[in-house]
Amino acid sequence: MASPFSDRMGNALSWNSAMQKIENRLYSYWLEFVTGFLWWFVGNIPCHITRKFFYTISGMTIGKKSVVHMKARIYDPRGVSIGEDTLIGEQALLDGREKLSIGSHVDIASQVMIFNSEHDIHSEDFHAISQPVVIEDYVFIGPRAIILPGVTIGRGAIVAAGAVVTKDVEPLTIVGGVPSKEIGKRNVENLHYTIGRARLFQ
Repeated sequence: MASPFSDRMGNALSWNSAMQKIENRLYSYWLEFVTGFLWWFVGNIPCHITRKFFYTISGMTIGKKSVVHMKARIYDPRGVSIGEDTLIGEQALLDGREKLSIGSHVDIASQVMIFNSEHDIHSEDFHAISQPVVIEDYVFIGPRAIILPGVTIGRGAIVAAGAVVTKDVEPLTIVGGVPSKEIGKRNVENLHYTIGRARLFQ
């Protein structure tokens, strides 16, 4: 018996394909619920320890002395890992639909957006493509910067405020602009500082 289902392009689906799509859709609904819960409820709790507890049981890996400030938006927390002594600023977006690895002693400012999934604008069905993002130790990312899929930001690199990072950033390199490009180098190699205490009630 032919399947009565078709995809959004109008192509007929086999029963197995249709069941897989239904399963994927149900999982998407669940993930949207988790995302909403973490954003609207957990993200507004003015207590680092409580937020960290909920993020951890949702699947995120968060190292010692690391903090995610309030109102962060997290897509699929199971794909997000954060090292030690790292600060994530308020209203940051962390995309875990593919692996997002954030190192130790990293400072990510407010309203930074890190994506690892985007639409293929050259495909007929506009499907999503995903690539992991890696942010190595001692990186600083300025406010409202955007990191796009597939990018690795090397150890000690600096991303200026408002930059859009579309390709890898070499260690100790300073980048800025849209799209970002190298604008300088850090004059230090022996990085060994700690980020310090996060603000309370934020």
